[in-house]
Amino acid sequence: MYELIVIGGGPAGMLGAATAGKNGLKVALLEKNDTLGKKLYITGSGRCNVTNNGVIDDFPKSVVTNSKFMYSAFTAFSNLQLINLMASLGVRVKVESNNRVFPASDRSADIVGALHEHLLKNHVEIRLNTGVREILVKDCQVCGVVLKDGSLIKGSRVILAVGGASYRQTGSTSDGYRMAKKLGHNIIELCPSFFAILYPSLVEPVCL
Repeated sequence: MYELIVIGGGPAGMLGAATAGKNGLKVALLEKNDTLGKKLYITGSGRCNVTNNGVIDDFPKSVVTNSKFMYSAFTAFSNLQLINLMASLGVRVKVESNNRVFPASDRSADIVGALHEHLLKNHVEIRLNTGVREILVKDCQVCGVVLKDGSLIKGSRVILAVGGASYRQTGSTSDGYRMAKKLGHNIIELCPSFFAILYPSLVEPVCL
């Protein structure tokens, strides 16, 4: 019986699981891929744009809709706290144009590796190749998850951190929306937020 089950081994899932473990919870991190941080490896063209070194009050201005919703998240764990966490895990960073922050090594693998060590240090049980089919609820309380193979893992809390539907090859296949909808959440119809349009007279795509 786990005190927390985290579904999804991306940056949000890894940080959430490690933080819970650091606070003494018995945690299992479930990732359906054969490695953690699969999408994180390819961000920033493989360099990993970790965060932005700008003023935290300016962050909501970059959120297109309902920026107030994100403000509490920005302040609860700020960009500077993330930079300091990376430093404590042995990852030096550098600031480039537009205040973008990258690992000094220009290797996203260093970020993934540091987060992996963070999990191990805080006694999180990591289960790779472990897809989740359903979150179980009984009497309005979470009681575990059902895996894709039909087996059950018991737990009293769940963090659903499986990403969106933007990159199927990395595991972002909209599983989270399906699981959340089954729990009674309203899901807004998905639509692209950043895409390329090809004009007949142009060889290269124009990104809007």
